[in-house]
Amino acid sequence: MLGLRPMEIALIVFALLLLFGASRLPQLGSSLGSAIRNFKKGFSGDPAEDKGGQAGEKKLAEGQGNTLASSDKAASKQG
Repeated sequence: MLGLRPMEIALIVFALLLLFGASRLPQLGSSLGSAIRNFKKGFSGDPAEDKGGQAGEKKLAEGQGNTLASSDKAASKQG
């Protein structure tokens, strides 16, 4: 783990506690984790994720078409 010994890690954690306080460290950890996760997603460049928004819009449009078609069928049954 980067050649750090347990005593060095303990000193780093202690310094972080002094700088930020115990209540702020979980927030820093979660924001750092989400930043790393987003970086990995962006770096991988998965085209399926990029087109996901477009595919969702297409499905929504198809769903609206089905709703109109079903309302036309209902109207034709009544008439």
